[in-house]
Formats: sequence, structure tokens, C-alpha cells
Amino acid sequence: MSTKTSRTQPTSIAELLASPMRPGQLKWIGLRPERRAAVIEVTEATLIASRGITGDRYRTSSNGARQVTLIAEEDIAAIAAFLGRPSVDPALLRRNLVTSGINLAALKGRRFRIGEAVLETSGECAPCSRMEEIFGTGGYNAVRGRGGITARIVQAGSIAVGDLVEPIPTQ
Repeated sequence: MSTKTSRTQPTSIAELLASPMRPGQLKWIGLRPERRAAVIEVTEATLIASRGITGDRYRTSSNGARQVTLIAEEDIAAIAAFLGRPSVDPALLRRNLVTSGINLAALKGRRFRIGEAVLETSGECAPCSRMEEIFGTGGYNAVRGRGGITARIVQAGSIAVGDLVEPIPTQ
């Protein structure tokens, strides 16, 4: 006798894209105080709605698309492998947040919560030419397709390393 439960599986791409996913975790926070300045690692930060992260140079007054940048720890491991290195310091990638356990690409078109803040994906975060400067020849291509996402801050709040990264269910 089967104990298999009857569950309706998503049948369309739209249903698959909107289907639930398990939460991830915030592993690292970095602030870029000014252009080309070293990234400062912190354990907590304040996100300001429609603006950016307190202490980061990318604060905007026009609700810009690049208020926060995120990259997955799993993508950093792939970048390290492409570079032939055992690891890569997240600060070298110049992103604000490092997550683990959640596919950031799956957050496209969705809102998500980290700590008290609510964000929405605004695009992909392509690498810049500095990756060649930082990692040497091939640095740009090592990060290409693995650079993470950009996000807008919809609801202000505090975040801290260890917070869950939770997709907000779509209606």
C-alpha cells in the first residue's frame, strides 16, 4: 500500500517560477564607503527604503536599481574554481551581501526578506572591469554569469549575519 500523498504539481512555467523555495542565510555583509575604497566587512547593517545601505557609497536619492548587491557563497566557490584558487575573499568581488543556500537567480521578479528588511530583485549584477585588475587575466570571465543580483529596498530595516533570506510568497 502506497503512502504517497496526492499533491498538485506546478504545470506551467509561471507556476514553477512562483513555487515556494527554501530560505537561505545571510553569511557576510560588506560596505563600500567610496569609489575604489577597500570594502569594510561588518556583522550588521541598516537598509534604508528606496535609498541603500547606511555607510555604502551606492546610496541613491532616486530609488535606483542598484541599492544593494548580493552574491551567493556557492557562486563565489565557482568563481574561485574558475580562477584556480582555493577560495576568494568576498570583499574582492565588491558586493554588499553574501548568501548561502538560496539560488539568487530564482528571486528574479520577487520580493524577499532579510532580517527586518524587504527587498525586490532589480536585475543581474554583472562584473566590472575591476575584476581583471583584482584577479588578473581572466578575472572578468571568471565572474561572468556568477556576479549575483541587484536589489531595491522596499521596506527599511536592520540585517545581521545569520539572518534568513526568505522569499515572500507571490500572490
